[in-house]
Amino acid sequence: MKTQGKHFLVLLLLTASSLLHAQYKWENPLKQNFPVVRGQAWQDELKDSYARLPQRAQDKVRKPVWDLSRNSAGLSVAFYSNSPEIKVRYVVKGAFSIPHMPTTGVSGVDLYATDQNGRTRWCAAKYAFRDTVTYTYGGLSYETDPVKGYEYKLYLPLYNTVSWMEIGVPSNASLSFIPVSEEKPLVIYGTSIAQGACASRPGMAWGNIIERNLAHPVINLGFSGNGKLESELFDLLAEIDAKLYIIDCMPNLAGKEASVVVYDRTLQGVKKLREKNSAPILLVEHSGYTNEYSSKTTEASYRYPNAELRRAYEALVKEGIPEIYYLSKEEIGLSMDAMVEGVHPNDLGMQQYADSYIKKIKEILHEETGEIQTCIPCKQQRDSYDWNDRHNQVLKLNSQTAPDVVMIGNSITHYWAGEPVSNNQFGKKSWDDLFKGKKVRNLGFGWDKIENVLWRVYHGELDGFQAKRVFLLIGTNNLKFNTDEEIVAGLKFLTKAIKQKQPMAKLCVMGILPRKDQEMRIRKINEMLQEQLSKDITYIDLAPQLTQSDGTINSSLFRDGLHPNEKGYECIAKRLKEYLKF
Repeated sequence: MKTQGKHFLVLLLLTASSLLHAQYKWENPLKQNFPVVRGQAWQDELKDSYARLPQRAQDKVRKPVWDLSRNSAGLSVAFYSNSPEIKVRYVVKGAFSIPHMPTTGVSGVDLYATDQNGRTRWCAAKYAFRDTVTYTYGGLSYETDPVKGYEYKLYLPLYNTVSWMEIGVPSNASLSFIPVSEEKPLVIYGTSIAQGACASRPGMAWGNIIERNLAHPVINLGFSGNGKLESELFDLLAEIDAKLYIIDCMPNLAGKEASVVVYDRTLQGVKKLREKNSAPILLVEHSGYTNEYSSKTTEASYRYPNAELRRAYEALVKEGIPEIYYLSKEEIGLSMDAMVEGVHPNDLGMQQYADSYIKKIKEILHEETGEIQTCIPCKQQRDSYDWNDRHNQVLKLNSQTAPDVVMIGNSITHYWAGEPVSNNQFGKKSWDDLFKGKKVRNLGFGWDKIENVLWRVYHGELDGFQAKRVFLLIGTNNLKFNTDEEIVAGLKFLTKAIKQKQPMAKLCVMGILPRKDQEMRIRKINEMLQEQLSKDITYIDLAPQLTQSDGTINSSLFRDGLHPNEKGYECIAKRLKEYLKF
C-alpha cells in the first residue's frame, strides 16, 4: 500500500507539473518566419544563432576575436505582450561570471517595456542560474487594456554564448515578435568596454543605453582585449550599410609600444570604410583610467594611443576625407568612481560613457532635442494598426522607389490613400487624381502627434532620396495635451528637422484642419504658426475650403467632426493642386 501511495503521489505531481506547463505557451525567437534578433549585421547568415560575426569570418579573424564573436553582446529580441508575467529560459555555453563582473551582466538578460506613448520602463525579475537559466518577470501592469500590450525588448548576455532560448507567457496572454528594423544601424567597433564590461546587467552596457535612448539600431562589435584596428575587421565593417561608424579601440592599444600601430591602422581602416560607405565615422580616444592621478605610469600609458589617434584624425581632415568626427577623453569625462578596477566602467561609468556618446551622435546626425514635449522625439503604438510595421514599410518603399512628393501627417493623411497602403482609404479617387503621374509616399500615421513625426524624421523616413515637395499636416492630436504655444513651437522645431533632411524640397505646411467645437482655438494656433514660420516655408490655409461662413466646420465634409470624408478630401486636393507644379 505504501508503494502504491508513493506511485500515486508521483503520478499526481507529474500531472500537476504537466498541467502547469500546459498553462504557458513558449516561443523560440529563432523559429519565427522573419528575423527578430536585433543587433546582427549579417541577418541572413546568422539567422540560426545568437552570434555577431558570420561563419565565413572564422578563417579571416584571429581566434580570440572569433570566439568572442559568439557572445551575444548588444543583441536583443523585441516583442509585444499584454501578459502580467513573462518567463525566459535559455542555455549558455560559458561560465556564469568573471571575477570583476557579476553573473547578471555576464550571463543574464534584461527586459524593458515601452508603453503606447513611447515611455520606457525597466522590468525587475526573479532569476536562477542553473543548467537552464530562468528569468521570471512577474507583476507586470498596463495603464490601459491593450490587445497587443506593450513593446518589450529583451537584451541578451554580454559575455556569454546563448545556445538556446524560449520566451513564455500564460496561454491566455498575447505574445508576438517584432521584425528587426529596416533602419541603418550605428556600428560600434571596440574593446571589452564596448562589449559591456563591467555592466551589472545587459541594459547598462553603454551601447545598449545609446540604443535605448536614441532608438537607432546598434551593432556591437566590441571584442574584449581584441579591439586592435585590424584590417580584417575593417573589411567586415565596410560590408555594413551603417548610419554611423564608431571606432573605439584605444583601450586595447595603450602604452608606447602598442600604440605605434594606431596612426597607420586608423588611416587604412577609415579609407577602407570610405571606399564603400559615406556614413559619418567617429574616432574615439581612450577614456583613461580612474587611478591616473595616483599613478603617473598609468596616466602616460593612455596618452600614447590618444596622441597617435589625434594625429591620424588631423591627417584625415587635412586630406579632405569627409564626415570624420572625434570624441576626446575630456568629452567622455569619466569620474573617479566610474570604474570597477580602474579600467572597466561600472554602471555609473557606463552611463557617463553613454551620455557623452549621445551628445556627440546627436550633433553628428543633426538630431536636436528640445526642452518641451512637442520637441522631444517619441514613438507611439495603437492597436488599430502596427506603427513599427508601417515605419518599416516606409523605409523599404523609399529604398525601392524615391518619391517626388512626401505627405507627412496623422490619421487624416494616413487614411486618405497612397502607399504604404492602408486597410481604410476614404479619399482614393481624389488622391489618384491629385497625384497622377507623380511618385508619392504617404507618411501619415494614425494617432501621431508632432513629437512622433519628429521621431520618424530622425529615423530615416526622409533619408536616401531628394523630394521636390514635402507637405506637412500635423498637430490636431496635440490639442488635448499641449498649449497653443507648445504646439507652434513643436511645429517650428519639426520644420527645421525636415529642412535638414530635405534641404532642396519645397516644404508646404498646412494649418491644422478645423475640428468640431475647437474651430476658434485652431484658428488662433494657425495664425500664430503662419506668422512664425520661416520665409522659405509655404503656409497653406485649408480652413476656407472646410468651414462655413461663421467659421464652424462644414459637417458635410467630415466623417466625425475631425476626419474628412470623400468630399472633404476632394476639397483639400483641389487646394493642394496649385502647389504641385514642378
